[in-house]
Amino acid sequence: MEWTPEPRELADLELLLSGAFQPLTGFLGHDDVHAVHERGTLADGTPWPAPVTLHLPEDAGGEVTLLDPEGVPLATLTVTEHGPDGLAAGPVKGLGAPEHGPFARLHRTPAQVRDELGGRPALAVTMRGPLDDLDEVAATAKELGAVIVLLPLSYGEDGPGVVRAALRARDRLPAGTLVVPVPLAPRGEPEIDLELREHVASAYGAAEHLAGPEPVRIPGPPHRRGLVVFFTGLSGSGKSTIARGLRDALLELGTRTVTYLDGDVVRRLLSKGLSFSKEDRDLNIRRIGFVAAEAARHGGLAICAPIAPYAATRAEVREMVESVGADFLLVHVATPLEECERRDRKGLYAKARAGLIPEFTGISDPYEEPDDAELVVDTTHVSVEAAVERVLGTLRAGGWVR
Repeated sequence: MEWTPEPRELADLELLLSGAFQPLTGFLGHDDVHAVHERGTLADGTPWPAPVTLHLPEDAGGEVTLLDPEGVPLATLTVTEHGPDGLAAGPVKGLGAPEHGPFARLHRTPAQVRDELGGRPALAVTMRGPLDDLDEVAATAKELGAVIVLLPLSYGEDGPGVVRAALRARDRLPAGTLVVPVPLAPRGEPEIDLELREHVASAYGAAEHLAGPEPVRIPGPPHRRGLVVFFTGLSGSGKSTIARGLRDALLELGTRTVTYLDGDVVRRLLSKGLSFSKEDRDLNIRRIGFVAAEAARHGGLAICAPIAPYAATRAEVREMVESVGADFLLVHVATPLEECERRDRKGLYAKARAGLIPEFTGISDPYEEPDDAELVVDTTHVSVEAAVERVLGTLRAGGWVR
């Protein structure tokens, strides 16, 4: 079986393979995870600060080939434990050094760095943002007679910026300072995160460890941030009409870059060939969410108008968008089924009632009404223009449109 882990799991995999997570040689199972949470040790009593876990599909077992997002094999996992929650444990074996991603040329294993140090002491500095006192770093290294090893923690969207900050700092620090990106994903609790940073620094040969300050995040004003306006509602509810009206109004204003992803258009292009089974409908929504999040990542405004009947999949799209630093606005076009069926411009409801269309939302398949919508619009007695103005007014009130 082949499987592409989530980004955090891929980052942990790289550290397992490089030796930065020694003594770990694979992903942890339930007993170890429980012990880490309860005592800060593995099940055998070995100190360890944080879980290192992987989730696999229910049918995964034996030997699993782990792939990067481009489909390149990274490692094999021999599954020794697979719990009902999908948590899989077992040792991993690398299939080659990672060669992709920003600054891949700078990546080195702890063993390679220790060899380069040649027995000299190292002052390791872990960074999640720019260093605010290079003089302190230089003075500490001089006092210790140590080589400075900057370890920019390069996981996530901010990773390339952290590496660039480390390279700039290197140019102002003593000659021989090393820069080695480490894709260490942050943990939820600052104390645990610090323990893990110290463990990684030690693996890279540190006689002393300095933890750089956490970056201060000041979000930009809403009109400069990416935004996804996600319409959901039954077929015939008016969501596509309102979405098109919103697109036109925003294009007339000319203050935002607009990407429009209508459900029917996406079905003909991005999701051509997918069926209307639950699995394929979920995949269709994930594809829409991915494209919308990419547009929002760069400050754009994306408008989506699928039916999106399932709450869990809508939540996945919200997470996709918010994970890239953009905002998400869910608009529930809550026109009742009776009104949608009365309109039935495409004759779809009549066909569904006659059994000609299986798994039709609202008839033979459920529509899970959202309880987390930022705006609810019922178009039964509201004109398209008024509905568009309500959405546009919400955007203005939130500062997304000026």
